[in-house]
Amino acid sequence: MRLDYIVDALSLAADSRSPLRIRGAGSKDFYGGMLAGDVLDVSAYRGIVAYEPTELYITARCGTPLAEIEAALAEKGQMLAFEPPHFSGATLGGCVAAGLSGPRRQQAGAVRDFVLGVKLIDGTGQVLDFGGQVMKNVAGYDVSRLLAGSLGTLGVLAEVTLKVLPKPVAEQALLFEMNEREALARLNQWGGQPLPISASFWHAGQLSLRLTGAHAAVEAARRTLGGTAAVASEQLWLAIREQTHPAFAGGVLWRLALPSTAAVPGLAGLRAIEWGGGLRWYGGEAAGIRDAATAAGGHAVLYRAPESLRCREGAFAPLSPALLALHRRLKKSFDPHGILNPGHLYAEL
Repeated sequence: MRLDYIVDALSLAADSRSPLRIRGAGSKDFYGGMLAGDVLDVSAYRGIVAYEPTELYITARCGTPLAEIEAALAEKGQMLAFEPPHFSGATLGGCVAAGLSGPRRQQAGAVRDFVLGVKLIDGTGQVLDFGGQVMKNVAGYDVSRLLAGSLGTLGVLAEVTLKVLPKPVAEQALLFEMNEREALARLNQWGGQPLPISASFWHAGQLSLRLTGAHAAVEAARRTLGGTAAVASEQLWLAIREQTHPAFAGGVLWRLALPSTAAVPGLAGLRAIEWGGGLRWYGGEAAGIRDAATAAGGHAVLYRAPESLRCREGAFAPLSPALLALHRRLKKSFDPHGILNPGHLYAEL
């Protein structure tokens, strides 16, 4: 597929005011608001454009599978440090558009923190370039970050340049038996200490920690923390990243972003705690969950649910009038005719 194909498709849709649903592998069709419009499949626009291991960046087209990118990085001992989920063949464009990070986000940061630059095709078919390829050359850097998590509502991410990092020298997973309150207290206590914790996961009375770093640092932390060494720890963190772990089972799943120090909100259905206490997963319809999340200083996302519930509740917490006005201005700037993934982020967009 050539870039001109995507440009022409967007130009024609803009002229006819025809809504488009941007799609790569479709691995995250469950996420966000309801899908609408004719499918614009960009999965064939793929391939690694540039990779400079010494400069710690990689540029690839939107349809490039994450597995292909990570295989190239692995050959040079490098990785995508935000540890994005692959699900069923996720692509780079969908990875950045959804903005979903894996267990290592606790230590490394979110998707947006690694976006150095993008080539974007907006809702009129215009090709725009933002950012650069290295940290010292990032004009338009904030616009590149803005696109992470926008769910394709501002344009097609034709190419993305990401910062990459070396793979860790040593890793060790530890297991602790404790309830959720004890886990939160320990995670906050450890979070204030110079410990090489790269991931944490509490589920059903068991807290799992992943230590990452130099051999000496990992071994010293293991002695300090205690716990039991996990068997098959690589499979454990892979299951958490890909959400095949039993904690993520069920038809309805809520994702709460809260201050790590926030107390347990008193809601039924707690499934898991990640990111040092900053991310909490709940199952079931959980009445009042958004109010509880707001009261605790965070917000709740209806991460996965049947269509009827997604229509009724909306995927994301409602915006304040000021924030909604800002979102509308951004949408108008990038997609003046409102043809790109309408309603996928918010019903008003």
